[in-house]
Amino acid sequence: MARSRRTRRSRRPRLTIFLLVLASITIITLDYRGDTHGAVSGLKRVAHDAFSPVQAAVDAVIRPAGSFVAGALHAGSLEQQNAKLRAEVGRLERQRMSAGGQAATLRALQALQHLPWAAGVPQLSAVPTVAAEVVAFNSSDFSDTLQLNVGRHAGVDVGMPVVGGAGLVGRVVEAWSSGCTVQLVTDSGSAVGIRFGDPAGYALLDGAGHGRALALRYVAPGTAMRRGEVLSTSGLQGALFPPGIPVARVTAFSSTPSSTEEQVAAAPVADLFGLQYVDVMQWEPSSS
Repeated sequence: MARSRRTRRSRRPRLTIFLLVLASITIITLDYRGDTHGAVSGLKRVAHDAFSPVQAAVDAVIRPAGSFVAGALHAGSLEQQNAKLRAEVGRLERQRMSAGGQAATLRALQALQHLPWAAGVPQLSAVPTVAAEVVAFNSSDFSDTLQLNVGRHAGVDVGMPVVGGAGLVGRVVEAWSSGCTVQLVTDSGSAVGIRFGDPAGYALLDGAGHGRALALRYVAPGTAMRRGEVLSTSGLQGALFPPGIPVARVTAFSSTPSSTEEQVAAAPVADLFGLQYVDVMQWEPSSS
């Protein structure tokens, strides 16, 4: 008895599918002949309602598998396209950086060719210069120096001032045939004679080492100072530098009733550690 019921239940889906297929064939035949259009439309709706659950179940099984197969087939192609896009983005980024670097180099060279602070000082405009590229920096607690790619073969010698577009960088302390070493104004052994204010005052600007402010020495207490004031080389007789080269800007100053001198701090006008090109001025103290 139980076996007979199971047999009837197993035959029902088969019978349902058979009837649905038969109805579909009948609808197609009638539709092709053009008979009973209204009845056919109704049957189409009934057949659609009957087949929808079956179609949805089949789609739920087939679509993920189809998507997986399609993704597997196209994965390699997509990866190649992504690699090409990444390469193109990298190329454009390198091109942009190269163009930016070339523009910065051009600006630096133009600034050296037309030093704005030298135009109004006859002594400076008459001094010949040698353009040089910075090839190395040496910064520590004991020294601040840089190395240039020009030396004695180009007319560079010990003691010559080195300048950038903004002002004084330092002076040559060692020279050989194809290069030289420059002591920066921030070096703890650097000392530059300075002129400031109106009427002019004179003082000495000392380096204090890498990362430390320059110190202006021998300024009388109560001397009028202002932040941002530019300190320039004095050019006094026997000075190491010609007159009128900007060196630093005042960043702070203070004094106390018992002070013997004003405490003045300053920062270099030149971006010493962002330099790419500089000028070596072929000037010696004896030529002043």
